Amino acid sequence: MKLDDLLHHTSEWLKGTGPHSDIVISSRIRLARNLDKFPFPHWANKKQGEEIIQAVAAAVAKIDYLKNTTAFTLADMDSVDRQFLVERHLMSHEHTQKTNNKAVIIDDEEILSIMVNEEDHLRIQVMQSGFNLYEAWNAINRIDDSLAKELSFSFLAEWGYLTACPTNTGTGLRGSVMLHLPALVMTRQINKVLAAIAKLSFTTRGLYGEGTQASGNFFQISNQVSLGLSETEIIENINGLIRQIIEQENYARQSILAQNRAMLEDRINRSLGILKSAYIISSQETIELLSMVRLGSDLGIVNKLIDRRTINELFIIIQPAHLQKIENKKLNSQERDAKRAEIIRSRLKV
Repeated sequence: MKLDDLLHHTSEWLKGTGPHSDIVISSRIRLARNLDKFPFPHWANKKQGEEIIQAVAAAVAKIDYLKNTTAFTLADMDSVDRQFLVERHLMSHEHTQKTNNKAVIIDDEEILSIMVNEEDHLRIQVMQSGFNLYEAWNAINRIDDSLAKELSFSFLAEWGYLTACPTNTGTGLRGSVMLHLPALVMTRQINKVLAAIAKLSFTTRGLYGEGTQASGNFFQISNQVSLGLSETEIIENINGLIRQIIEQENYARQSILAQNRAMLEDRINRSLGILKSAYIISSQETIELLSMVRLGSDLGIVNKLIDRRTINELFIIIQPAHLQKIENKKLNSQERDAKRAEIIRSRLKV
């Protein structure tokens, strides 16, 4: 697989399928693992970093159901290609910094990615569309077991898996669910919901994870602690919380429909009108407007031909690196705004 092949592929998590996919965009399970006898990445020297990459690559090559994966060395990629992978949620922004001795392994369906030498030696993640944490867990658990047969992970019976950041010690598991919560935002209940989440030791981030703020009514919710709990307990805790949020969002949607339907339809159709007619538009404005159109699609207010998958794909392809990959050249801000508007008009022309 070549990196450019991903331009013509829909990521698994963007397909708009799976349980509660009207509200839950994606479910992700990530595991942090480190090789024993090697220092954590921030303390490893160049030789050790290279040895870690070689060891991981050799282990992956021995696992049959990882045969459809491709390894990319970050030092060989330019800044646009690295940002392209961040936009597709295949690696973190932190992984793009100081690219020496770093790699990322991606499967053809974009369900699995493994960051090598990020904060930990391995950051393994599996993503699924919709509310599918258990399916993601089952997949990543098989991968983790297979890798553990080939690699010796840092582990102590008393503490569990050892990680660079103490909050990941234990299971090393971080479960994340990406939610679209426009009705809770519109009814001004979102701050109360987020405050309750924080009290339960969960954290909320934006569309691109750590260090990003919520935009387009997207909220990524994940556990903060992995020590002292089993993997099943962590996932059950997240599942219980997400079910409550889904219920609240659904109630808020029905409440708006019952009490302010004309206002809601006006806002959705104005958003769609701007997207279908704009010739220059920023990524931030696009995300906000697409959020309303997605709500309209989920509630049956907009044309059925503008479906959830089309809208989900637009959220990604209008991002800066994707636009430059599509054009196969560097674009300044104004050029990106014009190209973004052109693509949106084309995709929403129904």
